[in-house]
Amino acid sequence: MTPEMQKEAMATLAEVWSLSPDIRLGQLFAHLGFLGEVHLGRGLGGLDDDELLAILYRHRAELLARLQGEAAPPRTPGEPDTSISGSPTLVAAPTAGSGR
Repeated sequence: MTPEMQKEAMATLAEVWSLSPDIRLGQLFAHLGFLGEVHLGRGLGGLDDDELLAILYRHRAELLARLQGEAAPPRTPGEPDTSISGSPTLVAAPTAGSGR
């Protein structure tokens, strides 16, 4: 991993963690490993550096979409209907009278 890629990975990891304030660091690593298994068929220890960065980007996009009330990034065929946290990957639009 190049120094620039290392800085990007660490910055993205910090951003993902800040978007999930109730998650412990160990839980975040477990989530990233699970995402690697789901999307690439390999756990955290088997991911190449660029693959880990791609997983971080994907998880960040999912978290940002959830915070903004948007649909999550497009799913690949066979991908589960729930996110790594167990939340639906599609955010329901607010309904009348829901207070949102």
